[in-house]
Amino acid sequence: MAQQHKPRHVLLFPFPAQGHMNPLIQFAKRLNSKGVKTTLITTIYTSNSILAHNTSATSIDILSVSDGFDEGGYASADSSETYLDTFRKVGSQSLLNELKKLQSQGEKIDAVIYDAFMPWVMDVVIEAGIKGGAFFTQACGVNNIYYHVYKGYISLPLSSNSVTVPGLPTLESWETPSFVHNYGPYPGWSQTVFNQFDNIDKATWVFTNTFYELEEQVIEWMKKMWNLKVIGPTLPSMYLDKQIEEDTDYGINLIKANHSECINWLNDKPKESVVYVSFGSAARLEPEQMEEVALGLINSDTNFLWVVRADEEEKLPKGFLDTKPEKGLIVAWCKQLEVLAHESVGCFLTHCGFNSTLESISLGVPLVAMPQWTDQITNAKCIEDIWGVGIRVKADEKGIVRRENLVSCINEIMEGERGLVARKNTIKWKELAKKSVDQGGKSDKDIDTFVSELVN
Repeated sequence: MAQQHKPRHVLLFPFPAQGHMNPLIQFAKRLNSKGVKTTLITTIYTSNSILAHNTSATSIDILSVSDGFDEGGYASADSSETYLDTFRKVGSQSLLNELKKLQSQGEKIDAVIYDAFMPWVMDVVIEAGIKGGAFFTQACGVNNIYYHVYKGYISLPLSSNSVTVPGLPTLESWETPSFVHNYGPYPGWSQTVFNQFDNIDKATWVFTNTFYELEEQVIEWMKKMWNLKVIGPTLPSMYLDKQIEEDTDYGINLIKANHSECINWLNDKPKESVVYVSFGSAARLEPEQMEEVALGLINSDTNFLWVVRADEEEKLPKGFLDTKPEKGLIVAWCKQLEVLAHESVGCFLTHCGFNSTLESISLGVPLVAMPQWTDQITNAKCIEDIWGVGIRVKADEKGIVRRENLVSCINEIMEGERGLVARKNTIKWKELAKKSVDQGGKSDKDIDTFVSELVN
């Protein structure tokens, strides 16, 4: 009788933030569909938050480790530097203990795939005798810039008005990520993004959440250095290739969504008539900027659905919807994929986080790019000048986007010639994104190759 082999077992450890968890969760679902058992590693606080905000349990098993802030998570630390340092120290020991516990129970772990924000995980994995893979959640172009800073090829603070790296056009200094062109204000996060490459040469695999055609030149450059697997875009399958039945949602939400209210409101609006507005799960707008966005949306005279988190609501101008209440809806959170896929949505006013950018491109929605910080500035450059799927709205000398500029960009995307070009380009990218993850596509093949390499 032939010996029965246990399924391969892969552990995935995202940085404990919504935008970092979703891509790895979706990757886990892809691996599950190919017969690989997966377990999500997350912090005790995040695990408790998942249970509190999700009525239906995810199909992925969860392994909890301590970050040193089990009661309050990141928000309870006195600074980002304190959190990141404590997470490294406490998380390293906690993870090692959990891995050894699994091994003592006879559980064979074939690989640990970890968010590149946490390179210390690779050291723990090596100590436990397990193969590791680094996972990049940001664009390859952005990480290309960070790599050149890490290696010292780009010196900080910048001494030049332009930056050149392989696979990208020459960038103005202000088009680089904020940690590069404004080095200093956030030392903890700056070191986090630069040090993603700290021990990457010890990783058996390097994964990236993008698709080949979107960043072809940078991907080819990266492949010369690492065993690179391009496995994106990591959206739920039913929005792309439909290979995984009932995969319609990321499955884990750390913020409760006003879902039915959003969809009911959108159902009453004409096709491509709504500006969807969201600045993500972390960005914080200054009160002056909040007012300019609010008045810009009113003055554009278009329908708009604006996600304003509960901790940002107090910055809204009092009664600003009173004059045209039928034009706008404000919600604390929504299921973004379903909103972007709705036929009434005509464009996405976005902070340009890479997840949001990929989602919009993959669903064929043009963008008005209003980046805030970190990688978003470079993503906005790509949105306008490289991928051709939107317009960057310019800020003034104070860094504030004024209502007049916002109105101009919204109207141009919704009704102008540049909007027609952007919409045509998003449809092109949408088809390429779908093809990449479909059976036999480039991303699908890279996932298959990874699964085959687990056996060796």
